[in-house]
Amino acid sequence: MRISEFVQILSGNDISFFTGVPDSQLKALCDYLYLTCNSSHNHIIAANEGNAAAISAGYHMSTGKIPCIYMQNSGIGNVINPVASLLNDKVYAIPALFVIGWRGQPTVHDEPQHIFQGAITLKLLDDLDIQYFILDKATTETELNKAFVEFKTSFKNGKQAAIVVRKGALTYEQDVVYQNTDSLKREDAIRCITASAGTDIVVSTTGKTSRELFEIREEREELHKYDFLTVGSMGHSSSIALGIALNKPNTKVWCIDGDGAAIMHMGAMAIIGAESPKNLIHIVINNSAHESVGGMPTVAGKISLTDIAKACGYVSISSVDDLNGLQTALEKAKTLNVLTFVEVKAAIGSRADLGRPTTTPVENKEALMSYLKERM
Repeated sequence: MRISEFVQILSGNDISFFTGVPDSQLKALCDYLYLTCNSSHNHIIAANEGNAAAISAGYHMSTGKIPCIYMQNSGIGNVINPVASLLNDKVYAIPALFVIGWRGQPTVHDEPQHIFQGAITLKLLDDLDIQYFILDKATTETELNKAFVEFKTSFKNGKQAAIVVRKGALTYEQDVVYQNTDSLKREDAIRCITASAGTDIVVSTTGKTSRELFEIREEREELHKYDFLTVGSMGHSSSIALGIALNKPNTKVWCIDGDGAAIMHMGAMAIIGAESPKNLIHIVINNSAHESVGGMPTVAGKISLTDIAKACGYVSISSVDDLNGLQTALEKAKTLNVLTFVEVKAAIGSRADLGRPTTTPVENKEALMSYLKERM
């Protein structure tokens, strides 16, 4: 279905406000919203899916209208609490429409972090008492309009409904290119970081960051046992790094984070600052974009991550935008014995032939654990 037809059906049902977290499966919708609603308050790219649900609650209570919350199905975990304890008809009875990208759909090949989530997606919606309609390439406007007839009953009763979007179900004829004014390539930054880290532990965030880290190790014929690739669990790599750093105090732990991930669960920075492990180096590669799922902007270009780090209690803080500055910051981080934060301002973009890890998540974990046993 063309995105113009999809949005027209939503508009015909008086749905004109959108908030959520970008997803590659929903790229057509995300690109359309970016081009048509970016300068208005009718579209807010949220920090996480629970944040989007709460924004939607405020929107509904102030307008009486139905909000649309978009997300990848991995985001259902983030939204369960506000759905069950805020939106639910037994609590505040706030209606909402969810548009959910179905990664890991059974019988469709996908990455390992999506397989289990994909298998339980519809069951989770059933458990949350959310009526759903599955949108695929063959879905007609008549069929989707018919689904909305049933959705309206749910909305009237203070319940939610969902459109679960299969791969390729939504299309957009217009190509959208996302870019910023920075020039440093993320992959070059990761090369620099891993060279400085040597045989220390590296924890990398989900998406292209972990993919690039894996390929850099392959390119250099280096071992992967030094790294933990957080292939899922967006926003949690810094907490994983904290858990390792606190229990291996004599080992440097380098966390390569992303701006979207850091913002998604920013409370982690407060915990890290309060614990203040002297051996943790937290690096956020900031391209102000959700690049791994299409490139839509984050708010990282409008806020100061270094000021946030300072307020959270990080001791050594710097921001760089080129390799020379990064190398200087990393050499300083190696010599200091304090909690360190480095922001790396980077361009949007990656190699067209960027591959994916060829080891399984369990193999990655076991290799790291074996190596950690050797470290004091």
